[in-house]
Amino acid sequence: MTSTTTAETAITTGETSEAELLIGGMTCASCAARVEKKLNRMEGVSATVNFATEKAKVTYGAGVRIADLIATVEKTGYTAEEPAPPQPEPEASAQAPGQDPELGALRHRLLVSALLAAPVVLLAMVPALQFDNWQWLSLTLAAPVVVWGGWPFHRAAWTNLRHGAATMDTLVSVGTLAAFGWSLWALFFGDAGMPGMHDEFRFTVSRMDGASTIYLEVAAGVVALILLGRYLEARSKRRAGAALRALMELGAKDVAVLRDRREVRVPVADLAVGDRFVVRPGEKIATDGTVVEGVSAVDAAMLTGESVPVDVGPGDRVTGATVNAGGRLVVAATRVGADTQLARMAKLVEDAQNGKAEVQRLADRISAVFVPVVILIAVGTFGVWLGVTGDTVAAFTAAVAVLIIACPCALGLATPTALMVGTGRGAQLGILIKGPEVLESTRRVDTVVLDKTGTVTTGRMILQAVYAADGEDEKELLRLAGALEHASEHPVARAIAAGAEERTGTLPPVEHFENVPGRGVRGRVDGREVAVGRLYDDLPEGVARAAREAEREGRTALVAGWDGRARGVLAVADAVKGTSAEAVRELRGLGLTPVLLTGDNRTVAEAVAKSVGIGSGDVFAEVLPEDKVDVVRRLQREGRAVAMVGDGVNDAAALATADLGLAMGTGTDAAIEAGDLTLVRGDLRVAADAIRLSRRTLAIIKGNLVWAFGYNVAALPLAAAGLLNPMIAGAAMAFSSVFVVTNSLRLRRFR
Repeated sequence: MTSTTTAETAITTGETSEAELLIGGMTCASCAARVEKKLNRMEGVSATVNFATEKAKVTYGAGVRIADLIATVEKTGYTAEEPAPPQPEPEASAQAPGQDPELGALRHRLLVSALLAAPVVLLAMVPALQFDNWQWLSLTLAAPVVVWGGWPFHRAAWTNLRHGAATMDTLVSVGTLAAFGWSLWALFFGDAGMPGMHDEFRFTVSRMDGASTIYLEVAAGVVALILLGRYLEARSKRRAGAALRALMELGAKDVAVLRDRREVRVPVADLAVGDRFVVRPGEKIATDGTVVEGVSAVDAAMLTGESVPVDVGPGDRVTGATVNAGGRLVVAATRVGADTQLARMAKLVEDAQNGKAEVQRLADRISAVFVPVVILIAVGTFGVWLGVTGDTVAAFTAAVAVLIIACPCALGLATPTALMVGTGRGAQLGILIKGPEVLESTRRVDTVVLDKTGTVTTGRMILQAVYAADGEDEKELLRLAGALEHASEHPVARAIAAGAEERTGTLPPVEHFENVPGRGVRGRVDGREVAVGRLYDDLPEGVARAAREAEREGRTALVAGWDGRARGVLAVADAVKGTSAEAVRELRGLGLTPVLLTGDNRTVAEAVAKSVGIGSGDVFAEVLPEDKVDVVRRLQREGRAVAMVGDGVNDAAALATADLGLAMGTGTDAAIEAGDLTLVRGDLRVAADAIRLSRRTLAIIKGNLVWAFGYNVAALPLAAAGLLNPMIAGAAMAFSSVFVVTNSLRLRRFR
C-alpha cells in the first residue's frame, strides 16, 4: 500500500478539515487536558484529546496546517504525529500482545525496581530483620530504584516544569525525591547512619526525631508500586483496545484476481471496483462484492456475531473478511479500501472510542486543575502540622502522603476505557455505537418504533399458501401458475415462481406471455391458456372465500386458473422474520413499548403486528415515507423518548429525528449514516442487545466515576490528617487506576 501524505490524511468538509494525531508523553488525564486546552486556544481549531487512546481528534480551518497543530503540541511538552497508514503484513508476523516494545520496557523497569525495593520495604517494616548498618544496604538498594526506576516520572516532571505545568508525574517525583532527600540528610548529617539504628514502620503519622528517621522504603516502595500500576494500566488499556485491533486485522492480505482468465495473486490493496476474484473454500472474502459464479455458504461470525453460515449464489452480496465455508466462488468487487463494510465498521468504532461523553468532559476539567490544587494542599498540610505539633517529621510525612495519594488518573480513565471495551465488544457482536453521547440516549428511551419492511419482515415476498378448488390438483395448479409467473419480473411473480419451483421441480416453458396492466398475466403453458391475477369475473364460492380469508390475514391473494375457469388461490406475503417475535419480547423486557410503522394497509400491518406480539393500538399503517418523521415527532410530543429501528432510504429522516436511531446494517447507506447505532446483522434481536450493551457500558462508566471521585474525596483528607503512611498512599493511588480499568474490562464478557 502506498504511504499517505499529510494532505491525504486530513478529511476536508466544506471549509474545515479533520485530522487525527497520535500524542506521545501523556501520563495522566491532566496531561490530556493540557494538550486539549492548548490546541483549542488556536484560532479556528476544535480538538478532543483522549488519554486512554492517546489520540487527538482535531477539526481546523483553512488557515491552519497539520504542522501548526504538531508544533503546538510539542511546545506544550509532548510529541505529536499523524498515524502511519496501515501496512498489510503476513498474519504470522502480526505482533503479539507480549511483544509490545513499550510494554516490554515498562515491564523490565518494574521487575528490576520491584526486586530492589522489596528488601528495602521488608527491612523497614520488620524490625527483627534490622541488623547493624541495615540502613546503608537499604540506601544502596533504594538509590537505583528512585533514580533509574523513577526516571520516567522525574523526566516528565522536569519537562512539565519547563512549560510551567504540573501533572501526576510532578506529584510522584516531588514526593519520592523529598522522601529520598530527607533520608540522605538523616543518614549523612543526622543520627540515622549510626550503627545499631532501628526504625519502626507506622501506618499513620506519629511524632519522632527527624534526625534519626529515614524514608527509603517510601521512596523505593512508591516508585515500584506506581510502576506496577502503570504496567497493569498499560496492559489493560491494550486489552481494552484489542477488539478494534482484531476488527482491523480481520481482512484478507492477498487475493486471487482473474486476469485474462488466469488467476493472479495480488495484495488486497491493489483490488479495484469491478475486478473479479476467486474465493476457495476456507478462504476469507477479500472485499465487498457480488457473487457472479458458484454456490456456497458464507460464515460471517467474526464480523457480525451471527453463528449460522448464510447460503449465497449468483447475484447475492458478500462482505469482505467473511469466510467462504463451502464451494468455490467468483466475486465481482463492488467496494474496496476505506469504502468496505469492514473499514467503515472500524472507522465508526474508532471515532466512538475517541469521543467524549459529557461526564468525561467534567472529569477532564477537574483533572486540569487538580494537580496544582493538590500541591497547595500538601504545602498547607505541612504548614498546619508544623504549626500545631511543631514536629517537622510528622508534617513532612503527612505532606508527602498528600502528594502521592492524589492522582487524577482514575478520573481520566473512567470513561474512555469503558467506552473502548464497550464499543469493541459491540463490534464483535455486530453492534456499532457511533459515540459516547449515544449511551445517554439508550438510558432515556421508553418507546421503540419498528419499521415493518426489512426490519420486522424479510422485505421479500414469498408464497405463503396455495388453495385449490374442489376437484383440482394443488400441485398442477402451482406448476402451471408458477411457469406463467416465471416469465414476469414483478416481485409477487418472482415469489410465486420460486415457491412453485421449490415444490414442483423444473417449470415448463411459456408461450404468448402477456402482461395485463393492473390486472395480472396470461399465456400458454402445456397447451392451456393460463391466467393469474384479477382476470376472472365469476369465482366459485370456495375460491372467493379463500381469497377473502387470505386478504384478512394481510396477504396478497391472486386467483389462478386456465381455459377461462378459476381453479384456485395463491397467497403471497412479506414474511415475518423468525426472530422478530422474540425480539419484541426482549424489547418489552427492557421497559420499551414497541410500535409498528409501515406504509402498508392496516389489514396487513395488524396481521404482522399480531404475529410478533404488538397490539393494534400501537400500529401506524398507511404512512407515506415522508410522514414517518411526523409519527416520531407526534410520539415525542406525547412525552415519549423514542428509539427508531429502520433500514431504508425512507427511514433516514426518521432515524435522525428519533432520540435514538438504530440502523439495520443490511439496509441502505443513508439509513446507516443517520443512525446512532448500526446493527450489522439483519436480526431485530440485535436491537435489544445494542440497548442492553449501551446501558451496561453507561453503568460501568458511572460506576468508574463514582469510584474515582469518591477515592480522591476520601483519600485526600485521610492523608492530610496523618492517617496514611506515604507508601500505603502510593499503593492506594496505583490500584485506584487499575480498579477502574479492570472494572471496564468486565464488558468483554457481555453476551
